[in-house]
Amino acid sequence: MKKIYWAACIVLSLLSAQAWSFQTIFIVRHAEKVDESRDPELSAQGKKRAMSLANILRDADVKRIYVTEFQRTQMTAAPLAQLVKISSTSYAAKESRGLATQLNAADSNALVVGHSNTLLEILQGLGVQNAKAVADDEYDRLILVHLNKNATPTYTVLRY
Repeated sequence: MKKIYWAACIVLSLLSAQAWSFQTIFIVRHAEKVDESRDPELSAQGKKRAMSLANILRDADVKRIYVTEFQRTQMTAAPLAQLVKISSTSYAAKESRGLATQLNAADSNALVVGHSNTLLEILQGLGVQNAKAVADDEYDRLILVHLNKNATPTYTVLRY
């Protein structure tokens, strides 16, 4: 009888943990750039914003960081990557839907740094259907997507 009781307790606790298991994907557009060239660096304001992002996410248990092939996304993520001692993984900006598939399959919190024209595609790929696009002059959005394996994703948009 005791064995059945403990087995039932273990099964219920595992089911309970699974029901509440979720991950958070933090999505931002790269910080302010120095000019409109194809692959510009960050401006002084952009570098300050990248540091602010690192300070905000320093305790968010980010285990993966995804950046595009452009240095503005890499420079935006670099302060957090250095702070939490992980390297960034590059994805092609044109392959944002594929990144969403990878994020859905993972089980850890992640930061994604993208572009104004790719964020909506990433959000939709994660199952967020009612998100609004980030305008080309907006650099201060921090989008939190909570993926729960047993429910529809929820999201929150903050400014930083």
